Amino acid sequence: MRDDDACPGALQVHQAADGALARLRLPGGVITAAQLEALAHTATEFGNGTLELTVRGNLQLRGVRDTTAVADAAAAAGLLPSTTHERVRNILASPLTGRVGGLTDVRPWVSALDIAIQADPDLARLPGRFLFGIDDGRGDISGLGADLGAQVLPEGVALLLAGRDTGIRLPVDAVVAALITAARRFIHIRGKSWRIAELADPSALVSDFEVSAPAGTTFPPVLRPPVGWITQDDDKITLGAAIPLGVLTARQAEFVAAIAAPVVITPWRSLLVCDLSEGVADTSLRVLAPMGLVFDDTSPWLDISACVGRPGCEKSQADVRAEATRVALGEEVDGHVHYVGCERACGSPPTGQVFVATAEGFRPASR
Repeated sequence: MRDDDACPGALQVHQAADGALARLRLPGGVITAAQLEALAHTATEFGNGTLELTVRGNLQLRGVRDTTAVADAAAAAGLLPSTTHERVRNILASPLTGRVGGLTDVRPWVSALDIAIQADPDLARLPGRFLFGIDDGRGDISGLGADLGAQVLPEGVALLLAGRDTGIRLPVDAVVAALITAARRFIHIRGKSWRIAELADPSALVSDFEVSAPAGTTFPPVLRPPVGWITQDDDKITLGAAIPLGVLTARQAEFVAAIAAPVVITPWRSLLVCDLSEGVADTSLRVLAPMGLVFDDTSPWLDISACVGRPGCEKSQADVRAEATRVALGEEVDGHVHYVGCERACGSPPTGQVFVATAEGFRPASR
């Protein structure tokens, strides 16, 4: 187990086989059109010309040639509000919250939690892979195994540890404070554990909270993104687009940004373009679909994912994305399939099939 936290950010980058990798945290996956455009230009000028969508709703640039320039561009775009806490602002939230369905709009909770994290000096010591999750009641986030989670219920909010219901019920106005309190306790008791699931007794984090409901419930993981034409509760339109293997070219990003609408990056390596009129949505769909963004919910791309593989990762045994693309374009898959280049199985979803590269080809991984 590593003693140092090598999780990359915008300031502490990872030196991959294909160059430096910079990761930008987007709490709740939210990014403005102007910010997306700025990152697209940055990827073209200083990276490999792509933006990668991560399973935590973040964006990363690969092949970075000038790390200072990328950090400066992120700061100028308002994507680096804290230099001390930039790697710990990992917050997933129901991507359609406040627009379609759900029991409550949790976007204000995301903003309040992000502010509270940045305001607490202790929380700068959280591991870069520590994850918060806020589910607005539809059940799309709680099954993804966030370290600390809030699940909205018809009455109150359930506090989750590593995706498991603690039996603790919180009033709405106590959710953010409870998440911050538990996160601070994790820092002090974690030892060499990076995630709450690695603790011998996670319940120690919430030992003084009142338990008022049965504990232990888990939530089924959601593996497919919302795609296509989605009518919002206010009759505006959201366009949901799957991004094959999570790789968005700078040109594609520029066209998405040109719509001048709010964008949400989802934990399924897809994006949502929100708050559109029907006319703008129709025109946008006609432009983006031929560029390779996937709006068809029957597409095999919704069920196939992969780690970066060669040449980006020196540990990979194969060009994993090439294999995933071959399967997506030529074979039927049963459920979600994830391809990886080594036994670390980076990016593997919580359920589904995982195939790992070997010298003889790909074989099923043990799960």
